[in-house]
Amino acid sequence: MAGNTFGSVFRVTTWGESHGPAVGATIDGCPPGLALSPADIQAELERRRPGKGGPAASPRKEPDTVQILSGVFKGKTTGTPIALAVFNQDAMSKSYDKLKDIFRPGHGDITYLAKYGLRDHRGGGRASARETAGRVAAGAVAKQLLSLHGITIIAYTVALGEITTARRHLGEINDNPLCCPDNEAAARMISHLETVRQEGDTLGGIVEIVATGCPAGLGEPVFEKLDAALASALMSIGAVKGVEIGAGFAAAAMRGSENNDVILPAGFASNNAGGILAGISNGDTIVTRVAVKPIPSISKEQQTINLAHEPVTVSIGGRHDISAIPRIIPVCEAMVALTLADHLLRQKAIA
Repeated sequence: MAGNTFGSVFRVTTWGESHGPAVGATIDGCPPGLALSPADIQAELERRRPGKGGPAASPRKEPDTVQILSGVFKGKTTGTPIALAVFNQDAMSKSYDKLKDIFRPGHGDITYLAKYGLRDHRGGGRASARETAGRVAAGAVAKQLLSLHGITIIAYTVALGEITTARRHLGEINDNPLCCPDNEAAARMISHLETVRQEGDTLGGIVEIVATGCPAGLGEPVFEKLDAALASALMSIGAVKGVEIGAGFAAAAMRGSENNDVILPAGFASNNAGGILAGISNGDTIVTRVAVKPIPSISKEQQTINLAHEPVTVSIGGRHDISAIPRIIPVCEAMVALTLADHLLRQKAIA
């Protein structure tokens, strides 16, 4: 079935399930001669892997060691498909046996069955966040390509549950486990996480992703605008339920005189457009934000139905994150990187 491949020129297909032998990605369209080593990819995977989310993290322990199976020779990409594999080593499928006939609230169990007529109940199968390891691996390759053009991407937490911050002290991102640019807010977020954990519940939040150094001219109007492509890429992440670009929803409360970014000889005086005008990058910083829903697996009892459509009560055990933040941060960066890499190569074809 379609739907597992992303991009037009820099094309990525992810594959694998949460409790299958492995997950990974195949990249087609990466230019030859790009320096690439397993260490380049491993550094990104380390940020996403289970057990690395601080107080929000799942107890599942996966080394997430990447193997480059093809497309690289003597440390350089060859221009042929790059196959990346991450083998699962700590799956505990028996934990899901009691759920095989039950539809978990908030999960894709009921929709996957409706679409395919069967589903992999072990950890959500293809719908599991485990699938994002392939995205992050591919995104690491895209970042290598973008770096040659001076484009960098960074993401960070600006809200967790009800706790938000307006500060952007990027030097503090690595000072706390939630990758928040505000250490004081991060301390409150961590305390809130522990309270929610004890209640058997979970939290969502907001992640901001910033791309700097992007040249003007990227984007394919009218139906493949850069902002539309970014929104589609970020919305394809399972836990993401909303996307903002630039001022986003706040623009609805502005007047045109407030929302317009005045153009001066030195550049734009503000960036309400988020670096994109008429679907084309304008050379300014590209700013996006995503709304991340709470993890649906909670230990509180919930009402649902089973395969026979009988009412049942379910409490989800197993090993789950309390929040997708911060492990979703490198996934967001990866999807922005894949989008920009694809549109950069598309632009080079006509420029």
